[in-house]
Amino acid sequence: MCVEYSRMTNEIDTVCERSDEIVESATLKPGAKKFPDELRRRSSPKRDTPFWKRILWRLQHDSHYLRTIVQTAFLLLCLWIGVEFSLFVRGGMLGTSTSVISRPPGVEGFLPISALISLKYWLQTGIINTIHPSGLFIFIAILLISFLMKKAFCSWMCPLGTVSESLWMLGERLFGRNLRLPRWIDYPLRSVKYLILAFFVYVIGSMDIGSLQAFIESPYNRMADIKMYLFFANISSFALWTTLVLVVLSVAVKSFWCRYLCPYGGLLGLLSVLSPLKVMRHAPTCIDCELCTKACPSGINVHAVKRVWSDECTACYKCIEVCSVTNTLGVRVSHNSRPLPSWVFGSLVAGVFIALTGLAMLTGNWQSSISSDEYMKRFKELETPAYEHFGARGR
Repeated sequence: MCVEYSRMTNEIDTVCERSDEIVESATLKPGAKKFPDELRRRSSPKRDTPFWKRILWRLQHDSHYLRTIVQTAFLLLCLWIGVEFSLFVRGGMLGTSTSVISRPPGVEGFLPISALISLKYWLQTGIINTIHPSGLFIFIAILLISFLMKKAFCSWMCPLGTVSESLWMLGERLFGRNLRLPRWIDYPLRSVKYLILAFFVYVIGSMDIGSLQAFIESPYNRMADIKMYLFFANISSFALWTTLVLVVLSVAVKSFWCRYLCPYGGLLGLLSVLSPLKVMRHAPTCIDCELCTKACPSGINVHAVKRVWSDECTACYKCIEVCSVTNTLGVRVSHNSRPLPSWVFGSLVAGVFIALTGLAMLTGNWQSSISSDEYMKRFKELETPAYEHFGARGR
């Protein structure tokens, strides 16, 4: 296994050396500037570097390598939660005691509407609802990450973002490129996620405290995670075909779901505009090769601005990774500050999330107050009208 990994590492080194040649040739194009060799950013460790030092070097300097590790770890965590939750639901549907297989609280991270309602209720009353408390803390953690570090959650941790990125990379590998929609289509489509977000914000914003509490205590909300699971476990033909169409579009167009339809991403994008950390370009050392713009998966003209304000920027570090001049592109607080290394940035993203969810656990706001006996009772009632829509107010 170590031999195989060593072979893969050598292949990666060869790719890195070829990328250096590509960068060098790009700097010789008309309009591009030449720059001293001492300013060239080193893109790979030497071949004779020990195995463990190569790994350490990549963790410190290769943002794609580090981000892939973080994405994979979080995706595996979500899959583990999914498997555990699946066993929990199946046990409940079969009438087996749910105390044998516990419900994983992390599943509440997939209930953003419930979390948004819980957030408003908490802000207005100071009360953390005990039905889906972990969902509230996960939601706050994601909002805080976006406020401090752009839409980093989307590109570093979000499982849907990881799958979406994998799909367009597959399309790029299969067809040599992805489709780039013209502006007259791109801009109207990008507004769709904001329209969906505006609808939810309007509906939830118009709810008074009584309505918020009624929803939180409703049978539907109590079993919202179960209903979500059953929707996908017993998916209709329409929903299945819709999902397949989205998969195909995501292969052809970079981040189709995230860019055009995800209201969660729209909310994080708006919040990220306020982030003190932004990708900044040091114009005096820029050689105008435009590799940063070509590398940006969000289609941002990074080479043409000094500070990237775009709500589509996910701080994925792809533009920074391809920049061949040291410290020309970087995530900074200001133009005079030092750029934040990717390993520090990634640690902050994961650290904020772990800190907030850890706080929930330490303060007793992680596990739902719904008992095993109540779950067993409600599993038997799932087909009744009280659980058919979120407007249900029955107990």
